[in-house]
Amino acid sequence: MKILIVSVNRSRQPAAVLPYGACVAAQAALNSGHETRFLDLMFEKGPVKALERACRDFRPDVAGFSLRNIDNNDMRYPVSYTAEAASFIAAARRACGAKIVLGGAAAAVMPEALLRLTGADWCVLGEASSSFPLFLAALSTGRDPLSVRGVCAVANGLFSANPPDFSTPSGAGLFPDFGLWVDLSSYARHMVSVPLKTKLGCPFGCVYCTYPSGEGAGYRLCPPETALRAVRDLAASGVRDIEFVDNVFNSPYAHAMELCGLLAGNRVGARFHTMELNPEFTDEPLLEAMERAGFAGIGITAESADDGVLASLGKNYNSSHLERAAAAVEKHAIPCMWVFLLGGPGETRETVRRTLDFARRRVRPSDTVFFNAGVRLYPGTPLEAAARLEGSLTKPQAEMLEPVFYLSPGVDKDWLLATLAAATREHMNFIASDTLALPFLSGLYGLAHFAGVKQPLWKHTGAIRRVLKGLGVRS
Repeated sequence: MKILIVSVNRSRQPAAVLPYGACVAAQAALNSGHETRFLDLMFEKGPVKALERACRDFRPDVAGFSLRNIDNNDMRYPVSYTAEAASFIAAARRACGAKIVLGGAAAAVMPEALLRLTGADWCVLGEASSSFPLFLAALSTGRDPLSVRGVCAVANGLFSANPPDFSTPSGAGLFPDFGLWVDLSSYARHMVSVPLKTKLGCPFGCVYCTYPSGEGAGYRLCPPETALRAVRDLAASGVRDIEFVDNVFNSPYAHAMELCGLLAGNRVGARFHTMELNPEFTDEPLLEAMERAGFAGIGITAESADDGVLASLGKNYNSSHLERAAAAVEKHAIPCMWVFLLGGPGETRETVRRTLDFARRRVRPSDTVFFNAGVRLYPGTPLEAAARLEGSLTKPQAEMLEPVFYLSPGVDKDWLLATLAAATREHMNFIASDTLALPFLSGLYGLAHFAGVKQPLWKHTGAIRRVLKGLGVRS
């Protein structure tokens, strides 16, 4: 069949993101013998016209739309992406008679609501490298696509779903030939790293998280040697920045250490990044291994420095792990971003102050701290159930495509935002979502690339904010 894969994500706030999942789906279709084309709408000036032209010229049998995010997860400045996605799908309907299928991380979160909103024929969940070819095989041979694990549909007003199969081992299907599908030079000009995954699934029990529904609750590990081959191929093609986008990079700990050892012994001239370090497994030996491997930037998802809040969030670590991680970071030169999530269950003014105190005491002035306020609620998560029991959430699940957030009754929203604003004014390396919403931020990445600045750009947060302050720009 003729397959058109469309990456609909156009958000560049705060930066563009290369469409990893869509590339995996396209590679899987091609490897299964289908004629496959890819349309990336990220940098298209006229996305609807580009989509209509691709549909008319290629005349696909199947148009697969990859939906990365439902919204921007920002309580202060919420932006929903679903209406735009629906408009793209409507344009494809007008331009050709292709069957429409949804995929991507957003589709795994709310498949029924997205099917009803967009009018798509099917939604395919699970690992695209295995589930999408099976779906295409069923469609091409006349079998019912709903017989395939991971396929969902709305027919005669009723939603039907065949649950995804999360038993497939992770392997080479995680590493598409990105250069076949996207313009890597355009992403490089916007200081975007090429994403790689070394595992699927997440065994942790964070109360707000949707990863288990999209990838399963147990790890499926890719052999580090296979990941190393993908790194070598990317470096040989000229890629200089690679980001490991595992849900948690440093768990299992031994898996991460083995990969770092291989990278250190096979230096390929690329810089590595990851924003997903779990504090429990962040220690000095790991950071030593990452430094030797060539990591140029890391992120620690700390969420809170209060033990009660961490327990309420379902975290596997406590404040002592944060202290140990901070001590390890201090001994190494790798730039680090600490990420905190304020307003979750159990949050009070005192717990907020405890987290801010940790950031002031233990984060180096040369590192960056990002604070997010409010927790996005998604159907099927423990936090959604708790919010309904608490009475703070009454909206039906079908209406939760529009952003809805949880904020602990123990903390006032106005006080929380004012406290954050005061902290970010005091510390130039502290930022919150208002900084990420600055309209010129995406353009700053292009200027930095032109000036020869190396990734990650966020390591210069303090300096950039001081310059902006001198120019009279609030950041």
